[in-house]
Amino acid sequence: MSETALREEICLLAKSLFDRGLTHGSTGNISARTEDGGLLVSPTGTSFGRLDPARLARFDAAGQQIDGDKPTKEMPLHTAFYDTRGMAGAVVHLHSCHSVALSMLEADEDDFLPPLTPYGVMQVGRVKLLPFFLPGDPAMGEAVRGLAGKRSAVMLANHGPVVAGKDVEAACNAVEELEATAKLALMTRGMNPRGLDDGQVQGLVRKFNLEWDA
Repeated sequence: MSETALREEICLLAKSLFDRGLTHGSTGNISARTEDGGLLVSPTGTSFGRLDPARLARFDAAGQQIDGDKPTKEMPLHTAFYDTRGMAGAVVHLHSCHSVALSMLEADEDDFLPPLTPYGVMQVGRVKLLPFFLPGDPAMGEAVRGLAGKRSAVMLANHGPVVAGKDVEAACNAVEELEATAKLALMTRGMNPRGLDDGQVQGLVRKFNLEWDA
């Protein structure tokens, strides 16, 4: 994909997330790898509904900004995923309502999302719940680095999900699936829902060669 097409795709998918209420105001940030090993990153303080392809922050392969507006203050989160997951081609961070609400309730830190549906397992995998950090705190990136690339998705408590994917479309699909699963978990909380059992989960892991046991 050309850089021009990638810029357009980032803004198109970001607007879709915004238009459907998956992030709001000037919340959320998104980045993607360019063909030369650099990055395109959404600028700080911008709305997903109004990103300008020409104003995305542009970094070269050495991590130096060479063009565009000032990037999101959550750059440490993004670079941590790229540095620890070699297959990552994009990273998306949202402030999606249901996942944030679920993070405020009692949850398993190693398995924030219960395995309720096949696509929750297939597209998101196991989600690590990280503690609360001040927005922009580099410690968030260090927490991701501490996972040594074993998780493609984390949930920042009282803040929002962060997901890495092979490309922008995959990352956006995965973060949407994370939010949908969180919504299901909230809707069925206290109702003893019938989720997927260990055998069903392992069947998905084997059939689709998923990351799961880390």
